[in-house]
Amino acid sequence: MAAFGVLRKVLSGGYASDLLVSRSAELDPRDAGLASEIVFGALRCQAQLDCLIEHYSGRKLRLDPEVRIALRMGIYQLRYLERIPPHAAVAESVELVKRARKHSATGFVNAILRKVTREPIEWPNREVELSCPEWLLARWERHYGAAAAEGIARAALAEPVEYIRGGRIQDIGSQSIVPLLRLEPGQSFLDLCAAPGNKTAQALESGVRAIACDLHYRRLSQMKNLTPDLVVLDGTRPLPFARPFDRILVDAPCSGTGTLGRNPEIKWRLTPADLADLQRRQVALVANARTALAPGGLLVYATCSLEPEENEAVVASVPRSLVLETMLRLPGRDPGDGFEAAVIKSDQAAHG
Repeated sequence: MAAFGVLRKVLSGGYASDLLVSRSAELDPRDAGLASEIVFGALRCQAQLDCLIEHYSGRKLRLDPEVRIALRMGIYQLRYLERIPPHAAVAESVELVKRARKHSATGFVNAILRKVTREPIEWPNREVELSCPEWLLARWERHYGAAAAEGIARAALAEPVEYIRGGRIQDIGSQSIVPLLRLEPGQSFLDLCAAPGNKTAQALESGVRAIACDLHYRRLSQMKNLTPDLVVLDGTRPLPFARPFDRILVDAPCSGTGTLGRNPEIKWRLTPADLADLQRRQVALVANARTALAPGGLLVYATCSLEPEENEAVVASVPRSLVLETMLRLPGRDPGDGFEAAVIKSDQAAHG
């Protein structure tokens, strides 16, 4: 099954959404939809599924990755989905273990899955119940309160609502960032971290003259239909532009903890140490963008992260008098993904 192959690659560092797009072309639309449902469901509910493996086996287990993935998939189909006949879910999971050359585990997988029911069980702790690492829950509780932390985690267990803007899928939370720039026709606009282009497309609706940049040529090349002015660059290094811009957007690469519903692998992959490296790069992006901002111009710094290191701490690198406003959207409280943004005005003295 395609879902099994995708989950194996996610375990090796791949991203589920990208992998599913590449595999979907080979599949019937119904099979592609089922594969997506199983992949994202198994990742969102991973802690619950691992707890259920132990519950049905009666002990803690060290399992080969392929065996654990097959069990997660099987239990997810048996307990969380309605349209898969139980015998089919069991047989498919056993077959996946065989194809992975884990023949000695086939009897075990078969026995465990035949015990699975839809009877509720008592989860041992909130980390399992909310299927979210405790260190993330504790951070959110510290910064936003217990109710908000639970809301963020529960929102990450649900399939995100798809919103369409200009023929492109763009989260409703993400759509709230570009209006902060107060764009007007004819303004020069720099999108410093532009790919995949949703915010560039939204900005172009205002009649601006846009230059879109990104570190990766492959991602940037997919935006050729939006604007011919595409520049491959590393925004953490000095920018090459001779003229300043009226408006600049820094939608910075980040941990993505506001998007766990659509990128659930992040919560199992992220570590506290990652935040320091991300912050260093984000501070450099803002500093370089400010040098390219015209007198009277506006810069919006935004992330889809909920972590203060990537938001308040980065904005603190800018003189407080230049920060006009900030915005926070929390999953579970506000529709769509989580985002933070700050509107920063130009330093007039810096431009003479």
